[in-house]
Amino acid sequence: MKKHFYSHIVETSSLSLALGDMDLSQEERLHLVSLVESNLHHTILDAVLSELSEEDKKIFLHHVAHNEHDRVWELLNKKVENIEEKIKNAAESLKKELHKDIEDARSKS
Repeated sequence: MKKHFYSHIVETSSLSLALGDMDLSQEERLHLVSLVESNLHHTILDAVLSELSEEDKKIFLHHVAHNEHDRVWELLNKKVENIEEKIKNAAESLKKELHKDIEDARSKS
């Protein structure tokens, strides 16, 4: 997984392991892991952006685009109360949904 500003508080290994237990080719598994990471990234960005003003959104996206993780956290901790908890909750909600989808797919095969 690419290192994102939230990588230290969000883990995806349980999803990778669940996909690893499925009867998939290496290419299919890598594609699905990539989709999981992309969905997770967009979910977290959405959760964060919904908490920021228009001006702060621009600053945040600039820091994210330049991988300035320290500046991202400096901004978020200053502007959003309990931001780490909000990120964790958004990630956990999506991961729960994806685990359910994986289980459904596994039971149908």
